This record gives sequence, structure tokens and C-alpha cells, in this order.
Amino acid sequence: QVELVTSGGGTVRPGGSLTLSCEIAGFPLNTDTCVVWSRQAPEKKREAVAAINANNWASYVDSVQGRFTASRDAATETVYLQMNDLEPEDTAVYYCAVDRLTPCRMVVIKNFDVIPLNYWSQGAQVTVDA
Repeated sequence: QVELVTSGGGTVRPGGSLTLSCEIAGFPLNTDTCVVWSRQAPEKKREAVAAINANNWASYVDSVQGRFTASRDAATETVYLQMNDLEPEDTAVYYCAVDRLTPCRMVVIKNFDVIPLNYWSQGAQVTVDA
């Protein structure tokens, strides 16, 4: 049974930082595995913001490039999303998802109408508010 648990959400002021964690059980993070971080703001479509593959190679959408960093701890099968210099526009519920997907690159994933991954975490609320 595959289970993903996201933690680390919260409320910060603009310019602040948060780190989200995604603990993945039952789905080995090996070859062809892709983990995607996505978010959904109120009344908006869910959008993928970062993807990281089994080689720990990460890619991002332009709106978070340089501010967000995805990483993976293979020993604990935990994936992180470090979010710096947060903006009010980053306010959303954040999710992680995993599946076998190649290429695991945002330049491709961002074009999907529906993110093609089968296993999802519960959401973590991130609020950026002065």
C-alpha cells in the first residue's frame, strides 16, 4: 500500500521561509520514479511547481525558480520542498505525488492538463500573509 504524508505547512510573512516534507511509504524511490510538488490556490487549478527524479535532479516552474528547492533523502524516502522568499501568491494547499514517469521534468509536466501521477498526499496549507 502506497502512502504519502505531507507536513510542514503554516503561515509566514512575505519574504519568509517554510520547508515541506513528504514521507513516502510503499513506493521505492528508484529508477523512473518522479516526485512532483503541486499546489492549488482557492478557485484556481492545481499546478505543478517542482519535480525531482531518482537521481535527485530537480526542475521548477518559472514562478518559483530560484526560491524553491526540492530535495530527496533516499535513506528515509522523504522528499522536501524548501520554500524561500515566499510571496502572497504562493498561498495554496500543497501536495506531493509520486509515480513512474519519464521524463521527470517540469518543462514537460507543466503542459499536462492533469498531472499524470497516481499516488498523492493529503494537502498542507501554506499561507503567506502580512
